[in-house]
Parts: sequence; C-alpha cells; structure tokens
Amino acid sequence: MSWLTDYVRPKLRGLLQRDVPDNLWTNCESCGQMMLVKELEKSEKVCPHCGHHMRASARERLEWTFDDGEYTTIELPKMPVDPLGFKDSKRYTDRLKDARAKSHLEEALVVAHGRIKGQKAVVVVMAPEFLLGTMGAALGEAFVAACRLAVLQKAPLVIYTASGGARMQEGMVSLMQMPRTTIGVQLLHEAGLPYIVVFTNPTTGGVSASFAMLGDVHVAEPNALIAFAGPRVIQDTVREKLPEGFQRSEYLKEHGMVDIVAKRSELPELLGRLLGLLTRQKKSESGEAAA
Repeated sequence: MSWLTDYVRPKLRGLLQRDVPDNLWTNCESCGQMMLVKELEKSEKVCPHCGHHMRASARERLEWTFDDGEYTTIELPKMPVDPLGFKDSKRYTDRLKDARAKSHLEEALVVAHGRIKGQKAVVVVMAPEFLLGTMGAALGEAFVAACRLAVLQKAPLVIYTASGGARMQEGMVSLMQMPRTTIGVQLLHEAGLPYIVVFTNPTTGGVSASFAMLGDVHVAEPNALIAFAGPRVIQDTVREKLPEGFQRSEYLKEHGMVDIVAKRSELPELLGRLLGLLTRQKKSESGEAAA
C-alpha cells in the first residue's frame, strides 16, 4: 500500500462524497429540469423553465391568496369517521390517521377568512395532500359550513378545487355529498353573495360534477386537468383519439366551461378585482329587486 492509496484516495473520496440534503434539489415533473427547492418556493411552485404549475398544499395557497398571508381558519364540523366500517388492504380509520399525521390537517379541505386585496372573503382550499382531496361526508359538511360562514359574514366565497373525486371508502355516503354541497352554493345565491371557483390540477369526479361547476366565475390555473372521468377512460369508451389538450384549462376555456386561465402569481390581484366587481353587481341587483 502506498501513501496515495492510504491517504490521498480517502481524502479525495471524502471531498467528492459530501452529504447533500435530500430536500435541496427537485425536478420539474413536466420538463424534468433540476432546480433548487428554495427557488421553487419563491416562484410559488411554478417551474421557471417551462411554467408548469406544480401541486401546492392547502396552507401554501392560503398564504399566497390572503393579504400579507394573514387569515383565520375555522374548526370543521365533526362527522362520523367511518360510516361503513370499510377495509380493503388497510382499515379506512388507519388511512385517515396516516393522512392527518402527514398533512397536519383534519380533512381534505381548509376553510379560512380574511382579505384579498382589501376585499373581505371566505376562502375554501381543497388539500390534495389529504387522500388526494377526495370528497367524503366530512368534506361535504365542511363546504356547507364555509357557505354558512360566508352568509353570516356577508362575504363572497372563493374555492380552490383539487380532487380525485368521491372517496370510495364511504361509498354512497360520499356520492350524497354532490347534492349536499349544491345546497351550500344555493345558500350563497339566495344571500346574493359571489361564488368564485379556481380550478387547480386535478379537479375530477364528483367534485367537478357538483359544486366546482356552479361558480359565478370559473378561473383555472394553466394546463389543469378538469374532468368528471379522465381522458383515458373516455378514450377507451368512445374508441377514438381525443383532441390535443382535451379536458385541460385552455381547452375548456375555448369551449365555454372556464372563463379565465390565469397564472398562479396573477391570482390574488385577479380575485381581488373580481370580488370587487361581483360584490358591487350583486348589491346593485338586490337594490333593483327591492325597488
């Protein structure tokens, strides 16, 4: 053994194999480019290379939306945890415990109130980090509670949708939330309050077939998947090749189901403007009706 083997090689290996934190870098899921996590957080999780809007947590969306990131959350209504006693490869109650531990949320939806560009608003954010944002009885009841809060505060309601659809572990109970949540939207309409839906990727299944499609204005982030059944299911059913960009934000805007496609950084300003315009319009309509 020479001094090169005994001394120099270990030193060089130590220099080359310095520990690098696992959470320092990440790759864009669209273009594959590597970027610093801190830089990605500064850009609100939008890839600086291709503009792809990555998945964001419920807390992040609230901080980006409200003025100075200041808001107040409400406690969600308590609901039966496992109405069907469901079990597949794992007990449903265990899945819920894991989801709560990982996300630090009680359910796949967060309700908060505060101001957006000076406009008072109640904001609902669906959390894809909690069982893919699936809709069960607790989520349906929480959405109705948000609508009641908006009526109580006489404030518009904004919702960021992100969901894999109905929660299969609750069976028919989950599907019943589709008409249940439309009752909440009706409460807003009867009170003359604006209701704005912001579609994020993905918004699918029972959510897209109920309260997500009932907004006064539909805004969407770029290239978000918005659908009831996914494109692969539809293509296998109709046995035809689907148009390019089918069921994406831009395609739905061209076909009248989405009003505005906006980048994430533009949303607070856009929402503030829409809330101001719609609030004045609703007041004017209610004044004319009274006259």
